[in-house]
This record gives sequence, structure tokens and C-alpha cells, in this order.
Amino acid sequence: MSTRVLFVEDDADLAELIGGFLRSFEFSVDVLSDGNGVIDSVRANPPELILLDIMLPGKDGLTLCRELREFYAGPIILLTSLNSDMNQILGFEIGATDYVVKTTPPSVLLARIRAHLRHVGQKGSDLIASAPAKDQSVLNFGKLQIDARNRSSKYRGQPMGLSTSDFDLLWELASHAGEILSRDHLLKKLRGIEYDGLDRSMDVAISRLRKKLDDDPLDPLKIKTIRNKGYLFAADIWWQEE
Repeated sequence: MSTRVLFVEDDADLAELIGGFLRSFEFSVDVLSDGNGVIDSVRANPPELILLDIMLPGKDGLTLCRELREFYAGPIILLTSLNSDMNQILGFEIGATDYVVKTTPPSVLLARIRAHLRHVGQKGSDLIASAPAKDQSVLNFGKLQIDARNRSSKYRGQPMGLSTSDFDLLWELASHAGEILSRDHLLKKLRGIEYDGLDRSMDVAISRLRKKLDDDPLDPLKIKTIRNKGYLFAADIWWQEE
């Protein structure tokens, strides 16, 4: 069964070019030309991956990405004609998996799509049913479970054995999945102090969490470092693990 991609793009020529290219590699590609029907479409028939233009008639791509992340856990790749650092940061902050400029060669886009799908083993319905709900005392991210009621956390079925401060940090990051949290925010929230520009204790604590979560310290995908901004707990990677 072919992998299904939802491509939301109002440029008919580009939609035909990229859609046709992906179909030639045995992807199933559904195309929507505006943002108004995307949410209902994904709820009714969730794809394995969403390729989402930022500038759309109706709801724009950034708004859609934010709304999709309330219930959809699969990869979302933002496609844009603007190579803007601020748009990239905002996109990652609201839960985008990747950010690709439209001038990127289709072969490179294909490689990035494959990279994000490589470890996806769930069906589309799982991508909907497993997405963590907001404002709850238990968070479930694939093989990671965090329970604030008894202050426990498990990864791949095993207790993580976190210290009090490390559990508080993990909960703060996970309960804001898809958002960038600055060092200043984390220090104020968890320790009641302001970031002085030199304190590296938060970096050390993040490193401990990454080690517990088998996150590559050289290329972290679960707890990402957003340069000059802070840290981002990925919203979707947990459902892609083997």
C-alpha cells in the first residue's frame, strides 16, 4: 500500500509538478487548493504526511499547522517561497516538522519526505488517536509517558528514574510540545531566577534528558536546540520510533 501524502497548494502548476514527481515514486498524493477544507479532510482520512504551503487562500499554512497539531501527530512539512528565518522559527514553534523553500529541487524534497517517514510504522488513524490532549495530568507521546499525578515517567516501558528537577523540566517541555521555550523562561519557571547569559545549568539538564530519551546529542530530534531562541520538544517524532 502506497504512502499517502496530503499536498495543500494553490499553485496548480507546482501542485502538478511536485504531485506528479511524488506519484512517480509510488506515493499517493491528494491535493487541496485552499486551506478551508484541510482540517476536516485530515480528521476524516489522515495521511502519513502533510505538505503544506504557507500562503494559501482561506486559512494560511501557519494557522493550519497550529490547528492540526491539536490532534494530528504525523510529519508536517511547510512549503514556502520565502526563505525567512522568522517564518522558520515560527513554523517550528507551532509544530512543523520541516521547512522547505519552493526552489528546492524535487529530488531533495523527496529525500526529506522519506527521511521523515523512514521510521513511521503507524497507520493514519493512529496518528489521530495517539495525539496527546492538552491540559491533562498525563501526557502520552508514543513510547514516552509522563504522569504528573504521581510524578513518574516511562520511556519504552521502562521508568526513566528522573530527579525532581529533571522531571519538572521534562514536564514543562512536553506540556508545551511544538513551542520554543527560552532558557530565561525555563529558569524563571523552574528555579525562579533569570537567565544571566552565562548559566549553562539548563543546557546540562537538557543533555541529561536527551541521554535518557536516546536523543542524538549531535543531531537531536526529540528535544531540539533552536539557535539563539531556546529548546523545542518535538510534537511528532515520538510516533516515528521503531
